[in-house]
Amino acid sequence: MTQLSFKNRIALNYIITTGLLVLAVFSAIYIIVRLTVYNHIDENLLIEVRDHLSEIRVEKKAVILMDAEEWEEREHNSVDVNPVFVQFLDLNKKIIEKSPNLKNEKLVFHEGKSGFELFDTKLLDNKIRQIQVPLHIKSKKIGYLIIAMSLSDSTQVLENLLDTLLITFPIILLLLFFIARFLAGRSISPINEIINTSKIITKDNLKTRIPLPKTRDELFVLSTTINNLLNRIEDAIDREKQFTSDASHELRTPLTVIKGTLEVLIRKPRDSKEYEEKINYCINEVDHLNSLVDQLLMMARFENQKQNILKENVYLNAVILDVLKLNSEKIKSGKVNVVLDASEDFYTYSDNYLVVTILRNIISNAVKYSKKNSEIKISLLRKENKIYCVVLDQGIGIAKKDLESILNPFFRSDSLNHSDIKGTGLGLFIVKRMTDLLQIDFEIESEIGVGTKVLLGFEEYQKVLK
Repeated sequence: MTQLSFKNRIALNYIITTGLLVLAVFSAIYIIVRLTVYNHIDENLLIEVRDHLSEIRVEKKAVILMDAEEWEEREHNSVDVNPVFVQFLDLNKKIIEKSPNLKNEKLVFHEGKSGFELFDTKLLDNKIRQIQVPLHIKSKKIGYLIIAMSLSDSTQVLENLLDTLLITFPIILLLLFFIARFLAGRSISPINEIINTSKIITKDNLKTRIPLPKTRDELFVLSTTINNLLNRIEDAIDREKQFTSDASHELRTPLTVIKGTLEVLIRKPRDSKEYEEKINYCINEVDHLNSLVDQLLMMARFENQKQNILKENVYLNAVILDVLKLNSEKIKSGKVNVVLDASEDFYTYSDNYLVVTILRNIISNAVKYSKKNSEIKISLLRKENKIYCVVLDQGIGIAKKDLESILNPFFRSDSLNHSDIKGTGLGLFIVKRMTDLLQIDFEIESEIGVGTKVLLGFEEYQKVLK
């Protein structure tokens, strides 16, 4: 079966609902008209019964039901629209008198019908409404009175009404379907615009946006939501393009330096000292390249959301000491005095690998950018059920205008004036991503020539257990 379009489904659902309502209305109309017709006929029959019962009398010990003159007068004064048939029976159900309009026919007495019960029957294949009541003279039962009224005209009216309703019903449904289809088409026209606009949107054409409907309804909300989604996708793709461009440049730079150094080295024979110097220079560039690749791979894991967080009890004092041990050579060569201020043992519940990476990046930056014979103070303290780690250095500092940009990938503040300090510009970006992922507070303050202060706020281990 062919799938109906959205527009036709709306129209179909509409006419099914409306059709049921119209059917209920038509049924009510027919039932009300039928009840009205039958009530009118029943009232007339009861009036006839009352009139005929009042005409029964006794004269000279003889029971007079109705004489011929009265039959004639009734025949001439009545219009034969719904003719009334009257018949008197004795106790043996034999006909005593009957109205002239019965001619050679007779009304059938129904044994199962009680007195004053109205019911439908037939006379010469014509439908009639009949009532049969017992006759009493001075409390003595003398026979039965049967009165009937033709239902031919009433039945014809009801049949015509039923035929009209049955013919009108499908016509109304058909008209309703086309009207509903037309209105549904106008209502969902913004959806067609959404579809047509979506077809022309590609990764190379993300500037197009869906026109917003004039009416602020659900379709307006849908269009706005899709436009906001397109904005986010465009921003993400732009960031991806920028990241790819920056990553390619950052990878190409050390490779170019290594290649150039080696090409110069093989042009002519050199003494062992010069070979050693150039090879050590290349080794440093390879180390820089390895560091860059490691950080790029780490970023890729975060971008693809494949990094699994494995939370455990992390001993912050030991983590900081391990990071300081890893940077011991740099600390010694830079003549930097590192002070760890931790009055007690501090624990947090987090991912140990990510916490180590965060502290390693921050502390290595502090060591890298510190001045000779300066001090780095690392403090651990507890405040309001949180553990704070503060790393304060006396380095070259960061310009206030660059404080937000340093969290962007590959950005290095004032790198031209400090070309002797190697870096990738990814450390703080990775720290920001990891702290957001672990819900760790991260703040950074800095001033040129004074130094930099980094604050990390960890959830206390005991608090997490609650």
